Amino acid sequence: MAKLSILEQKQIAAAAAAEFVENRMIVGLGSGSTSEFAVRLLAEKVKAGLKIVGVPSSITTEKLARRLKIPLVSDFGVITKIDLTIDGADEVDPQLNLIKGGGGALTREKIVTSRSERVIIIVDEKKLVKKLGKFAVPVEILPFGWRSTMELLRSFGARTKLREQAKTAPFRTDNGNYIVDCAFGKIKNPPLLAQQLKSIIGVVETGLFISRADLVLVGRNTGRVEEKWSA
Repeated sequence: MAKLSILEQKQIAAAAAAEFVENRMIVGLGSGSTSEFAVRLLAEKVKAGLKIVGVPSSITTEKLARRLKIPLVSDFGVITKIDLTIDGADEVDPQLNLIKGGGGALTREKIVTSRSERVIIIVDEKKLVKKLGKFAVPVEILPFGWRSTMELLRSFGARTKLREQAKTAPFRTDNGNYIVDCAFGKIKNPPLLAQQLKSIIGVVETGLFISRADLVLVGRNTGRVEEKWSA
């Protein structure tokens, strides 16, 4: 039997996550390529009669959901409770700590996950790691004083790189801020590092998601979807 590609692994994980969505739920819609599969599957279910209201975690996801005719909350500013969020991740460790934000939506993603009763993360098997840190940690920072903020990030052992949209312009998040990609190598204590980075004045949010995932669905190349539940 042929092994599934990474793309196919993402698709089966997304399909498994969509099965957890029930009628009349408020659903957090993640960002990124894997989450897009879930959004498209939910759109098909909505077309077939499923009644949900979506909360997008990025402008890109919002545009996709509107195009696919998924009903969205009328005012993003008054979100207080989300029943279920489906999102992806760049890395997942054995404790289900995550690195997220490769696409730059980490702050909105963290707001959405923090308001959610349950968070399901969908990944292909290559996203599983023994220790976080092979993927650089995205850190959203304010443009004001950004160079000094980067110096402080380096003081915690990071090799830093300001993300660029083009050669002449920094990447801007949906919130108008910058992203610094911080390479730490293998992270010994993700919860501690997350606290240290958030203590820096000028840091808006980090891509370290600690104790956020309730369930990680892993698409395997065998065609099986593995469930990893939080303790």
